[in-house]
Amino acid sequence: MLKLPLDHLYRAAAPDTRAPWLLVLMHGVGSNEQDLFGLAGMVPPAFHVLSLRAPYTLGPGSYAWFQFGVNPDGSRTIDTAQEKASRALVAQTCAQAAQALQIPAERVVVGGFSQGGIMALSALLTEPQLLQAILVWHSRLLPEMAAEQVAPSQLAGRKAWISHGTADNVIPLAQAHAIRAALQAMPVDLSYHEYPCRHELHPQELQDSIAWLQALTGAQRV
Repeated sequence: MLKLPLDHLYRAAAPDTRAPWLLVLMHGVGSNEQDLFGLAGMVPPAFHVLSLRAPYTLGPGSYAWFQFGVNPDGSRTIDTAQEKASRALVAQTCAQAAQALQIPAERVVVGGFSQGGIMALSALLTEPQLLQAILVWHSRLLPEMAAEQVAPSQLAGRKAWISHGTADNVIPLAQAHAIRAALQAMPVDLSYHEYPCRHELHPQELQDSIAWLQALTGAQRV
């Protein structure tokens, strides 16, 4: 494993890759680094794959990027201190991993599912210099970090995959629509998709996501 601020699992890119990429993945609430690392075998061999463990322990093998509560009206209240600390750790981890692997920011993709996707979105909007693209499954945009977003012009050239389940029973589809509206107002190359599933990765969604990753490696900034 690499020496990084967050616990993780790592799969190296194929040794004959001329210009390797880095894919950093973050799990949802109550899971751990093993979860999305199970997808590593599907990720194109041009990618180093890094699956992170969130820093806050909920129970054995169960972690979160930040704790939250659900209000009677369905809105959520987050632990803003935990979110900010996690965001800083994610940025530090991405930067150190890219440096250790000699991957320029132009070949870094940060992604995640549910709360992990929240962290990826926040990374794009607050630390775009660290990455080229985000991969976000079944997630939402945090209003709490809006004041820390960079100017939209700093997002020029960045790419985003956003997908959601039409029957998501944890994060309503309306949240994905809100992400889509926000990113459409920015100079981001957005790929938005919906799938007939609940709060889980649909097989076609996963297949399409992997194809999108593969296409990135052929459309790299020079």
